[in-house]
Parts: sequence; structure tokens; C-alpha cells
Amino acid sequence: MRIDIITILPDMLTGFFEESIMARAQKKGLAEIHLHNLRDYTLDKWKRVDDYPYGGFSGMVMQCEPIDRCISALKAERDYDEVIFTSPDGEKFDQKMANDLSLKGNLIILCGHYKGIDQRVRDHLITKEVSIGDFVLTGGELAAAVMADAIVRLIPGAISDEQSALSDCFQDDLLAAPIYTRPREYKGWKVPDILLSGNEAKIKQWEMDQALSRTKALRPDLLKKKK
Repeated sequence: MRIDIITILPDMLTGFFEESIMARAQKKGLAEIHLHNLRDYTLDKWKRVDDYPYGGFSGMVMQCEPIDRCISALKAERDYDEVIFTSPDGEKFDQKMANDLSLKGNLIILCGHYKGIDQRVRDHLITKEVSIGDFVLTGGELAAAVMADAIVRLIPGAISDEQSALSDCFQDDLLAAPIYTRPREYKGWKVPDILLSGNEAKIKQWEMDQALSRTKALRPDLLKKKK
């Protein structure tokens, strides 16, 4: 899959995509991440991409022209499944959305800034608006990184143990069960005996019971959603 991220702060994201699973997925040829500096698509000699809003409102607004020029240049080279805008009032990003987007071929993610973007961009160029939570960030770069990470790690081969991704939190609207590793006992803190029993059926039942218990205690809203 290919993800093109449009940003005014490409250096903020460069290091993120050169580490860990994101770097390995790209080296394996499973994903391509391309960063595009929006300022390269403005004809303004000062490379400005924002202006004052009509109507006397406060703040600054990202302009139509450089965004349209950038998206149009990308679309001239290939088709895109979604053009996503990171927005605090967008659809809530969750594991289901990550699963769905991981099956796509090409995505554009536009990182919002200032008070937002000219509404005409949203009306005519954006196909999906996405929020990573009910809070406001200085820019959409962190949201783009979060989404890209959650999506790419689901691509078969991106992580060494593919079953691990399928058992992550939220895959079945449940939190994950507790996990343990060596040593078997530390400071008197013991690993549950059931996990050492070798009884696969009982371990699976314990895992489900724990997942349900943790979800009920910590995220009861997920159980309502599951029903």
C-alpha cells in the first residue's frame, strides 16, 4: 500500500517513519510512505499556505490553492481509495477503521493546521474526515502518524507474528487479557498457574474471561457496542 501525507512540517514525521515496524514494512516493500511539503505547492514567494478567514473570525485558515495543486499532482500519477483530512470533528478512528483502511491500495492524508482548511477543500477534495480523539492538536501530523502506524502494522508480513496483530486490543471489541513472561515468580509476584498448565482449552477460556472482565471494568462502552 502507499500512503501520501501532505504536511507543512515534514521533518516532524521523517524520523517516525524510519524506525521500527514502519521502517521494516517499507524495506520489505509492503508499504510506501511519502511526505509532501505543502509549501512546495504554493506560488507565493513567501511559501505561505494560510490566510485570514472571511467574516472576521479569529485565527488563520489553510488555503484551497496549494492543497488542490498537491492533491491534483498526486492524483495525476495514480488513483486513490481515500483522501483523508485529520480533523477534530471527523469520524472517530478506531481498530475497525484501521482494519478497513489496511485493505486499501493508496491513501492520501492531509494534515490540518491553524483553525482548519478552507471549507471548499472539504466539500470537493476530501473523501473522509478522521479524528483520533476528542481533543485539539497543534497540527494533524501526530494524527497522521498514529493512523499510518495502526494501518501499516496490519498488512500481512509487516510484523513477524501475524497472529499477534489479530489478537490486539479492540480487534473483537474487547481489551486484551493480561500477559506475562519470565521469570515465573518475581518478588513473590507469580504468573497465574493456568498459564503454566499447558491446557490450551482452559488457557483460551481464561483469556476470554480476563478480556471480558477487563473490558467490563475499564471500557464498558465497548461491551455495549459488542452487543
